[in-house]
Amino acid sequence: MHSVAKCFLAVACLTGALHAAPKPNILLIYLDDFGWKDASYMGSDFYETPNLDKLARGGMVFTDAYANAANCAPSRASLLCGQYTPRHRVFSVGTKLRGNPKHSRLKHIPGTDTLDPGVATWAQVLRSTGYRTGLFGKWHLSNDPKPYGFDVNIGGTHGGGPPGGYYPPHKNAPGLSSAPSGEWLTDTLAKEVMLFIDAEKSRPWCVYLAPFAVHTPIQAKQDLVGKYEAKAPGKLHKNIAMATMIQGVDDAVGKIIGVLEKSGERGDTVIIFTSDNGGYGPVTDMDPLKGYKGTYYEGGIRVPLFVNWPGVIKPGSVSSTPVIATDLFPTICEFAGAEKPSQDLDGKSLVPLLRGEAPGSDERPLFWHFPTYLESYGGGHSSEQHDPLFRTRPCGVIRLGDWKLIEYFEDGTLELFHLSDDIGETKNLAKSMPAKAEELLSRLEDWRKGINAPVPREPNPEFDEKAEAEARRR
Repeated sequence: MHSVAKCFLAVACLTGALHAAPKPNILLIYLDDFGWKDASYMGSDFYETPNLDKLARGGMVFTDAYANAANCAPSRASLLCGQYTPRHRVFSVGTKLRGNPKHSRLKHIPGTDTLDPGVATWAQVLRSTGYRTGLFGKWHLSNDPKPYGFDVNIGGTHGGGPPGGYYPPHKNAPGLSSAPSGEWLTDTLAKEVMLFIDAEKSRPWCVYLAPFAVHTPIQAKQDLVGKYEAKAPGKLHKNIAMATMIQGVDDAVGKIIGVLEKSGERGDTVIIFTSDNGGYGPVTDMDPLKGYKGTYYEGGIRVPLFVNWPGVIKPGSVSSTPVIATDLFPTICEFAGAEKPSQDLDGKSLVPLLRGEAPGSDERPLFWHFPTYLESYGGGHSSEQHDPLFRTRPCGVIRLGDWKLIEYFEDGTLELFHLSDDIGETKNLAKSMPAKAEELLSRLEDWRKGINAPVPREPNPEFDEKAEAEARRR
């Protein structure tokens, strides 16, 4: 079908005639540790992302978009199955205690490190409706993504970092053993995506592009180092290696878009771009947000998000409605005209917002649940976290409208922030506004009961109060 005709019918898809419309291709770009301000269009003064900027301008940008967790595995599990973490029980990277047990007052809830293969994913839903699906890059939820709905797996294992680094050899990574010497990993993945797209001319496809970038190791893309060494550092960003890694991602996206334009498929392709959590604290900055990857302040969970579909989503659109990554499951289903599975889905389709409709008068609460510990980066990078020893301790979080409450399970400490007045979370209002804190706490507790969220209560026998106090002093 001619692309103009397909775009006309695609508009019908967004206005209600879902099943009469053709199925668009779907390109989901899911970066790793890419912070809220790490793209030029979001305000970076050193990193360069012209291809992402163009896509963002051509669609809808969400200013208040969130990941479902402050680190990668739980965030990715929630993305795939459309559920909050208490349902799938992937609470952190691995199941062991993160940090010194002498500093942990409670026995953590270990959860699991593998997504239940019985849970439905949007990849399975798409494949059941005629899509060809491919995972390119990081998986992190089991040994193999194929049982979860992917026809093709390039690079996906249970590991969380780039296999062997960003240059070959890529150890034990499916489809990457023959990567040319000296080729940047993101470029290799982009080439595989382009081959996949070229092979799928007769049916709709979904590409889940999850490059390991910009996860550690912070390893410069060598052909770009000279450019950024010659560039004046910004006030916000200045790390040369990170700048090359970010441009490497942007260049790869540009090449994929070029293939879509050349083949005539660009107008038939929805592009969703976001990240799994906040940026890596030691090398980047989300200012004015407080925090970074691993914290439940805004810098750890607020992420960039845009959706681009030429001829369907109005260019230059901006939404400040709070949304969360679980919303992408029902959104993808609606794009594809697919029936949602019978399992509980905690997200809400973004299609009404993408259609330009007002979000409605009823504010929707967003929730996070982290019943474990995440150790500090160390090395002086502890000024924007809960305390010097942990990026976060076991906690629960609710955002409702402009209000955000964090509850710490160890001692019941509450932190209450009004984000529209204090986006940097500098003023804890819990004591000065006890009624508002109690209202949000009650909503959070009710949600935990309704979803059967496990809360750590058992004291940790290894905890040493003196050792913890001494470590804090140091």
